[in-house]
Amino acid sequence: MEQFKGLQKSLYIWTDSADLDKRVEQIKSATGGEVAVENVHRLSISSYANSSFDLIVIECAQLTDNYVKLLHMLKPSGKLHLVSFIGPAGSLLQEVKLSGFINCQEDAADALTAEKPGYETGSSARLSFAKKNASALNVWKISGDDEELIDEEDLLDEEDKQKPDPAGLRVCSTTGKRKACKNCSCGLAEELETEKQSQVVTENAKSSCGNCYLGDAFRCSTCPYLGMPAFKPGEKVQLAANLLKSDI
Repeated sequence: MEQFKGLQKSLYIWTDSADLDKRVEQIKSATGGEVAVENVHRLSISSYANSSFDLIVIECAQLTDNYVKLLHMLKPSGKLHLVSFIGPAGSLLQEVKLSGFINCQEDAADALTAEKPGYETGSSARLSFAKKNASALNVWKISGDDEELIDEEDLLDEEDKQKPDPAGLRVCSTTGKRKACKNCSCGLAEELETEKQSQVVTENAKSSCGNCYLGDAFRCSTCPYLGMPAFKPGEKVQLAANLLKSDI
């Protein structure tokens, strides 16, 4: 126990009262400080203040719920020394670590040592929100002068620039095509039939007066294009079926 020399206040937790005074004297001579004594079965009801001891020595005891209490009883950077412990060293080291101790190690075949962190349990530190050094912030600043940017237009090809045909957007959920199935119930069959009856392609439509493409102001009263916007000569025009029938 020479590694504990200079510690001022220690606590010895005993299980067997035989040679108790002798063991206490060994701790006193090793540390050079005062030693308090407590029975392991009374540890759970003891009322020691937090940060009371520099060293806690436990002999021949297997604690399950009191390691956290021992952590509070130790001063920051205080030592916990387990001697002649019961059970495998690996599981005991893991239990001590999970209780908050650090630097847990096996000193000998039957001795373990752990340390409380160098701060008090539940302590807090004030955070500084002062403006940081400008040079440190510039490390994360991205300058576009040296960066070669990608032209967005180069990411598109000619197929991407073409607008889709609205007539081909809606398809049958059964066939997957713009063709109604036999027992169509989604309305696609009616839509296709309406388009077929209401639109007639007139690529070679001939005008008797030659002014049909100029607009309604230049069209005669019986012009089939009456009511439609002006168009360029030779442009493909679609007329509704009722416009091709005479009103007389």
